[in-house]
Order: sequence, then structure tokens, then C-alpha cells
Amino acid sequence: MLTVQNLNLKTLVLPVNSVVSGFEQIQVAARVIQRGGLVAFPTETVYGLGANALDSVAVLALFKAKNRPLDNPPILHVSDVNQVYQFVGEVPRNAGVLMRQFWPGPLTLVFKRSEALPKESTAGLDTVAVRMPNHSVALALIKQSGVPIAAPSANLSGNPSPTLAQHVYDDLAGKIDVILDGGSTSIGVESTVLDLSVNPPVLLRPGGVSFEAIRAVLPDVVLHPFVISEQEVTVKQARSPGMMHKHYAPNAEVILVEGNLSEMINKIIDLSEQYICEGKKVGVLATDETRNKYFGCTVKSMGSRSNLNLIAGNLFKELRAFNITSVDVILAESVPLDGIGLAVMNRLRKASGYNIIKA
Repeated sequence: MLTVQNLNLKTLVLPVNSVVSGFEQIQVAARVIQRGGLVAFPTETVYGLGANALDSVAVLALFKAKNRPLDNPPILHVSDVNQVYQFVGEVPRNAGVLMRQFWPGPLTLVFKRSEALPKESTAGLDTVAVRMPNHSVALALIKQSGVPIAAPSANLSGNPSPTLAQHVYDDLAGKIDVILDGGSTSIGVESTVLDLSVNPPVLLRPGGVSFEAIRAVLPDVVLHPFVISEQEVTVKQARSPGMMHKHYAPNAEVILVEGNLSEMINKIIDLSEQYICEGKKVGVLATDETRNKYFGCTVKSMGSRSNLNLIAGNLFKELRAFNITSVDVILAESVPLDGIGLAVMNRLRKASGYNIIKA
């Protein structure tokens, strides 16, 4: 657990084990939000970097701290369903069903925006993305702040998203005011983003709520072509984070190898031998079942292929871990597209810049 004593005091790191024991720390962070500062906080998905969504200056400071492109919209985080109606211009009927089924939780809903929001909080779009996180510290922070919190992931833009407070500190120390350290996040990939401003509803980003779960509630929901694309898709206006710019990438080049298991393993072995002969240091992002197949490489496992939730939870942590090893290239295994596997593959394809090799 991080402590204030061993870190740069420009960014205050406050351990919060629970809302009860950490209530004073949450109040400190809430006051920072109220005065226009920036606070990183844990959610069930990844750590978010929060600013008062009603303060355009604070939101612009958030973009600057992350080096985030101004056309990449943040997500508004609320602690009460009633807040949605204050900042959304139009709430379609199906939204109520989704909020009752999946909130609090890792589902972001895109609505037509209200004029009550500054344009900076929506990246100038006529829509706004909103979610209620399923994390007691995040909910307490929003409630104590008394305002909706605009919060993209708490990392430098393009880097793997943070699932530990240490990841936030590595990227943003000295650039933000407070980090609430609530330990490891549980889901490990960002929220699912569903656009309700169009008909039929469109899933813009896969995440912690599966496409299958949403389709069980909204049978007419469709996937945006970007979600399952194996090559870069041009998007003129992104209604969701993660659609327009390179994301989730570690320092090394990432190559994603896709195919059936045995052929994928053989292709990664061939590629690793080729790169080693070229004098490059090779990393392999593997799984528990395959990690012993690779030699002469730095091998890290995402978890068992039988547990895609575990793989999702470890994905960003292991991608970041390769930065310490200083590998030149990372050969990443693909996983099935079922359930949260769709989100994992979406992140891996983006991390590789769609540098995909078919086995």
C-alpha cells in the first residue's frame, strides 16, 4: 500500500481501506474536487481521474494532466440515478430498465446532453456519457463532492489503464492533487459504453458488462463496427472514450497473434525466435496453460484461459509490468471473444495499433 511519507508530496496519496475508516480521506478529496482540483480514485473497473464536471476550468486541467486529446470525451460519474435527469436532455424509456438492471456497475450510458453541462465535459459533443460506479469509495467521493465527477482513466493518455494506485502515481505524480489508494480494482477493464441517443442502441465499447447481458435486456442492441474490427476504423466523432486514439499500449511494440490455440503458440514461438535472432528482447503475454511453451523470452501470464474475468483483471497490470523489463516487442496471445473476452480482445487490438498476425 502506498504511503504519503515515501512519495513526492506534490501529489497526496491517501490510503482508503473502507468508507468508514477512510471517511476523513474521502472528505479531503471531496474538498479538492469542490475547489477545482484533480483526484484519482478507485472504481470497480479501473482508477479514474476526477474533476468537477460543472467546472470547465477543472475539466480542462484534467485533459492537460493526462495529455488527453480534447476530442476524447470523459465519462460523468454520479452517485444517484436522479442526478442523471439534471444533466441529460432526454432519457429514453429503455434507460430506466438498464439503470435498474446494471447500476451501480460497469455500464456507461450515452444520452443527449443538457445545456447545464459545460461543453468541456462532453468534448463539445451533443451527447454525454454517464455511469454510476459500483465502488463504495467512488460513490462516497461523488456524494461528498456534491457534483457529478468527470473521470476518464487515471493514466497518461495512451498508456495501459491503471488498476493500482501505484500505476496512477507512476503516470501522474506531480500533475494531480490527490490519489485515493483503495487497492486493486476488481474488474480490470473499463466500463461498457452503450449509446442510447440512437435507435437501435449501439454498443460503442465492450467492458465490464457483456454484450450478451445487455442483449438479454435490449434484444435490438447492435455492436459498433469498431468493437470487433481487426483493423483501424475511422471515427469522425467519438461518443465514447477509446474509439479514436491509440490506447492501452505499453512502451514496447505489441503484436497480437490470433488463431486456434496450437497454431497460435507455434506462431509466437516462430516470431520470438526471429526477433531474438535480430537481437531484440522479446516478451510474451501468455496464459497459465501456455506460459511454459516459450523459451528465451520474458513471459507473463494473464491468468487461466478458463477464467476470462481473471484475464481481464490482470491485462493492464501485466502490460505495464513489461515496461520494467525493457523488452523491445511483446507477442500477445488472443483469447475467446465470449463475455468479457470481447473487451480483452478490443483492448489488445487497440494496444497493438491493430498490428495483428493470424496464425
